[in-house]
Amino acid sequence: MKSAVVVFPASNCDRDAAIALEQTTGKKPLMVWHGDSELPDHVDLIVLPGGFAYGDYLRCGAMAGRSHIMRDVKAKAEKGIAVLGICNGFQVLTETGLLPGALMRNANLKFVCRFVGLRVEESQSAFTRRYRKGDVVNIPVAHGEGNYFADDETLNRLEGENRIAFRYVEGENPNGSAHNIAGILSEKRNVLGMMPHPERVCDAALGGTDGRGLFQSLLETLS
Repeated sequence: MKSAVVVFPASNCDRDAAIALEQTTGKKPLMVWHGDSELPDHVDLIVLPGGFAYGDYLRCGAMAGRSHIMRDVKAKAEKGIAVLGICNGFQVLTETGLLPGALMRNANLKFVCRFVGLRVEESQSAFTRRYRKGDVVNIPVAHGEGNYFADDETLNRLEGENRIAFRYVEGENPNGSAHNIAGILSEKRNVLGMMPHPERVCDAALGGTDGRGLFQSLLETLS
């Protein structure tokens, strides 16, 4: 599996994502600068990492979504290449239109950094096949704007098409997201955006391995 991690100004989880990918695949991912115009040939997976791209000065993900590299990310996603957006990467995906909805300020207006329980809602995707539907995993969040919002029509479509990949366990929603949504899939199911950080729980030395299944799922599917 050939992977690439896009690095924006003020990305701060790009190395975490790269380490998780290398530990899973045995290969170092390509680190791609946001100002490049094209991704390397024959990539199987593109990762948009967490952080504070452009300092979130305009709106989270809004400026990053207009970076040069995103034109090629969108083109490759439309051709079926897998794209994973984590935290700020999820915000970028909604800003570019690769995923529906928007990420707003947390309901309590405070930055939240802690482990939360997630329930796996969809196990038949390239990102989740190593999990079982209904599994509960503990994954950390670290965000101030993770409150997922979409109109009722969009929410009903996500529910009806089984495109909600992860949902916060009842009582553990850290941000007020509609329908307790923590991660969603695109219509073609090759793009996943999620607020929690699976790359931070791929090594027992860091406090857990519940995120490892996501990267193992990608390896199995894309290799």
